[in-house]
Amino acid sequence: MTAGLDTPDRRGRTGLDQHGRDLTGNPRVRVKDVEVLACDWYVLRRTTFDYQHSDGHWSREQRETYDRGDGATILLYDTDRRTVLLTRQFRLPAYVNGHSDGMLVESAAGLLDGDSPAEAVRREAAEETGHIIGVPEPVFDVYMSPGSVTERLHFFAASYKPMALAADGHGIAAEGEDIETLELPIEKALAQIRSGDIVDAKTIMLLQWAVLDGPFRRPGTLMA
Repeated sequence: MTAGLDTPDRRGRTGLDQHGRDLTGNPRVRVKDVEVLACDWYVLRRTTFDYQHSDGHWSREQRETYDRGDGATILLYDTDRRTVLLTRQFRLPAYVNGHSDGMLVESAAGLLDGDSPAEAVRREAAEETGHIIGVPEPVFDVYMSPGSVTERLHFFAASYKPMALAADGHGIAAEGEDIETLELPIEKALAQIRSGDIVDAKTIMLLQWAVLDGPFRRPGTLMA
């Protein structure tokens, strides 16, 4: 008996080795086997499949995929004051891969955890910045690292109003979160992309969207 397969793992899941076996959307892909390599919290799988190449021949391939569920992120902005509300928190993967201190400036974000993307992003905005927002504006949906991670991230934007901001203490302490809230002029946030102070992909995408096609777009700017 194996946890996550025929008995529940610590999150109560079973049948984790069945994920992806019934895919039929691409006739050039035939899934042969799915193995669960780890399911301590998220799920690491190794999938064996046959793939038909563009010249017609078939090859046997194996890929590992990391499944942590889908997520949502939001850019909070104030057009009158030309500011955005971001967060800063410690990220171990960035720290072990060369970031000087692992403290990343980011847009508020989190996993869906069973909620709709809009519900999840409203929850995360409140938890990470202290702001209660209305209906968020959908921006786009993106696979952030499609070579190995299954996650699809839903991007949103919403306006916020000035309020007294706590310098730290946001996030859920029980989950180890210790999140600082940062209010930056949009011009300074863009400058921090160029300087390398903002290196988080979702945040860069939202900031660039904000000036190209979002709330800080200059009148008369032509979009393709």
